[in-house]
Amino acid sequence: MTSITRFNPFNELARMDPFADEFFKGFALRPVYGSNETAPQMRLDVTEDDKAYTVKAEIPGVSKDDIKVSVDGNMVSISAEVKKEKEEKEGEKVIRSERYYGSVSRSFTVSQDVDENAAAAKYSGGVLELTLPKKPGGSLRQVKVT
Repeated sequence: MTSITRFNPFNELARMDPFADEFFKGFALRPVYGSNETAPQMRLDVTEDDKAYTVKAEIPGVSKDDIKVSVDGNMVSISAEVKKEKEEKEGEKVIRSERYYGSVSRSFTVSQDVDENAAAAKYSGGVLELTLPKKPGGSLRQVKVT
């Protein structure tokens, strides 16, 4: 049976430049009328020390009640509901009204299981900071081959 593949003319460019994929992402979806607002994205920084992982996620403009964090073993998932409303008026007349309702989410794995009971989260200034302690007993054990 023959398989059909979709041709993407930007694949060759992406192979040459690792940043090209980020540049062309969403290029055709931007509005033509000149607005430079795009759908929200979540940027992550993950650091590690001997005892815990620290995650900083930029999620500006959301309420802390709309953020959900789940940990399952070494899988971490962060999601948030984003609501944005913008209205321009001239006197009593509404000239333009825009709304955006959606969600952003990121999931990633860390190299060692996380102690879910000791995990802590703090949201301040549009940045979610997670402290994810490593579960004890997750040491590397080598097996002798006979």
